[in-house]
Amino acid sequence: MKLMAMIAILLALVAAPALAADVGFEEVKITNGAEPPLTAGIWYPTNASATPHALGNFTQTVAPDAPIIGQQLPLVVMSHGGAGWYGGHYDTALALAHAGFVVAAVSHAGDTFDDQSGVLQLWRRPAQLSRLVDYMLDEWRWRQRLDAARIGAFGFSNGGFTVLVAAGGVPDLPEIAPYCEAHADHDLCAALRHAGVDPHVGADVPASAWIHDSRIKAVVIAAPAFGFAFGRAGLSSVRAPIQLWRAAEDRHQPHPYYDEAIRADLPRTPEYHVVANAGHYDFLPPCDAGLSRKKPEVCDSLPGFDRAAFHEQFNADVVQFFQARLR
Repeated sequence: MKLMAMIAILLALVAAPALAADVGFEEVKITNGAEPPLTAGIWYPTNASATPHALGNFTQTVAPDAPIIGQQLPLVVMSHGGAGWYGGHYDTALALAHAGFVVAAVSHAGDTFDDQSGVLQLWRRPAQLSRLVDYMLDEWRWRQRLDAARIGAFGFSNGGFTVLVAAGGVPDLPEIAPYCEAHADHDLCAALRHAGVDPHVGADVPASAWIHDSRIKAVVIAAPAFGFAFGRAGLSSVRAPIQLWRAAEDRHQPHPYYDEAIRADLPRTPEYHVVANAGHYDFLPPCDAGLSRKKPEVCDSLPGFDRAAFHEQFNADVVQFFQARLR
């Protein structure tokens, strides 16, 4: 009996992510067939000393290109929102890496801050995320340190849509045009008009175009875009456990057409969080003074909302969810 107990403890220790004193970081380029190469950021546990380094408009404390520590490490892939980039959730990536996860975030070609050429070609996003998983398991220099059976996905806004499709969701894009006819004042529809994007784009996309990835075993979704486009049938194949987040004052994606539409139609009840007084962009990291002046629509929170304090709790809850679901 004592021998069996010792074996069980040893197995648990092997499966559990090791806490990291510091975080290593690297940026990689990933070939993607006939599509443009993908750029990704990767955070991972290390014992090397970390120092502050610029990451776009942010500063993160990491050890660039440092050696990795740990074996059988769980992997979390990240998908950013529209017009974002791989560094858009760097603080969550750091929190996960400190907890012993490897995190890989992709910049979605055609839907980044500097390239909006494929803004409504939404079917490209899950394929790019799956390509990121391929790269991490088959090509990344530390791939042998990963546990291919423990992979999670995190997504915000368009990224929330992306990881939901990756987990088995099939959206009905023809729903976008009638939605915008009925809600022309909603931000999504106004943004499409402003960008000159036809809301009928993608209406003839077959279900087979949506790439699902059964390697993804747990999903965190924050303020998902296009929630109204799924329906019960479109979500019937989503079986992975989901942590779903809604900003109570999300004026960009107003309730109940996005988060609630997904929550109500998922076949498995998600872990559901509604963040009081939060806006859509409060799921992005706190901005410094310079970025706040450039992007007040993204950086400014409602009076009384402490984005920095929220992110401490948000990141802790995300870490806890993946620790519980990727055991």
